[in-house]
Formats: sequence, C-alpha cells, structure tokens
Amino acid sequence: MTCILVTGTSRGIGEAIAVQLRQRGARVVGHSSRTHDGHMVAADFLEPAAPQMLWEEALSRGDGNVDVLVNNAGLFEANPIDTGDISWLDTWEDTLRINLTAAALLSRFAIRHWRERGRGGRIVHIASRAGHRGDSPDHWHYAASKAAMLGMHKTIARAYAKENILSFAVAPGFTDTGLTDDMGAGDYVESRGGASLLADIPLGRVATPEEIANIAVFCALDAPASMTGAVIDANGASYVR
Repeated sequence: MTCILVTGTSRGIGEAIAVQLRQRGARVVGHSSRTHDGHMVAADFLEPAAPQMLWEEALSRGDGNVDVLVNNAGLFEANPIDTGDISWLDTWEDTLRINLTAAALLSRFAIRHWRERGRGGRIVHIASRAGHRGDSPDHWHYAASKAAMLGMHKTIARAYAKENILSFAVAPGFTDTGLTDDMGAGDYVESRGGASLLADIPLGRVATPEEIANIAVFCALDAPASMTGAVIDANGASYVR
C-alpha cells in the first residue's frame, strides 16, 4: 500500500487531498498543528523540531516507508508595512517557517529516505499563483514563501530525476478555504474583495478545495515521470503565463 504524508490536513485543500487519496486506497498520514489521532499527527511547524518529529512518526505509521510527500501546510496572515518592526518581522518569519522551511526540511528527509532505499518517490508542493505574480501589499511574506517553494521544487526536480525522485507543484489562485484559524471559507473570499475579486477571474468563481485536490492526487499517483518539474496552474485564468 502506498504511504503518503500530507501536511495541513485539518481543513481545506489538505483535507480534500487526504480524502481523495484514501478513496484511491493509499495509506495517508495527515498532519495538523494541534490534532493528534488515528488520521493526523500533531506538529506545530513554528517549532524547529516539529518537521523531523512528523517525519519520524510518518515512517512509524508507514511501517518504515513513505512513498509520497505532499507539502500543503500554509499560513496566510496579513502583515501591513506600517506594523511595528518586531511584529512585522515575527509574522514574516512565522510565515516562512510554516510555508517554506518546514516543506524544505520534510523534502530533505524524504529525498534522503528514497535515496537510501533506492526506489524513488514523489513530492507534491502546493504553492500559489502568488509565487508567480505576487500578492497584496499586506502579503509580501506569503508571496515570497510561495515563490521560494517553486524555486525549491524546480531544483529538486532537476537534481534527482535520474534517481526517480520526482517533484510536482500546484499553483492555485483564490480557493474557497481559509488559511487562518478564525477565517471561514466565505469570509476568505469577502476579505479579498468579494465581487471585485471575482471580477478579476474569467471563470467567474474561485476554485474549490476538491478541484485543487484532484490535481494534487494526479501528481501524487498518476502523473507520468516526464512531468517532473512541472508547475500546474489552477486560477480560473486570472493569471495566464
């Protein structure tokens, strides 16, 4: 049975990915910053040791084997430039630690694991349209973290393809889910402009978590090896490159 570690599965895109992977027969080790149960491992990525703890627990639950890593966990929190210096820096560093550093550490653990066993593996990174075109003036940190994730993904793909270690990235635009604890799905759309946000999306609506999950599951299980290094956009034609 394929064992897949998916970060950020307590709601939204991550939850949808975990559901679809289980429907395909995969053993999914989920992750949450707080919840620890039969489906999810609690690991707060603001803690430096958390990614390693999560990886080791995933190996334990997978009987010593993890075949696929999905880096989905993310933080989206406004950080206006007129915020106090310490607060602005704290929010910047928290966002990069959760969105980028944790993903980098897990990717490193995964690649070392796959090289040792000599059978290859797959990483799927849930990035963002913001990694290509930037984000709002209050979200430098979020855009920077996702742009860096895309650079990391491409480097991994180029470096390890010969060892059958494959890397894929999905870059969603606005998706009907919140990334902060106090923000619901509908609140997220309204917070980003409501009708004016939708006017900038030719499709006329934001994506659903299930749509993004469809792409991520394809990359995790079905995408041909020749697609390694690809970035798949899913933004309703709001940003076409």
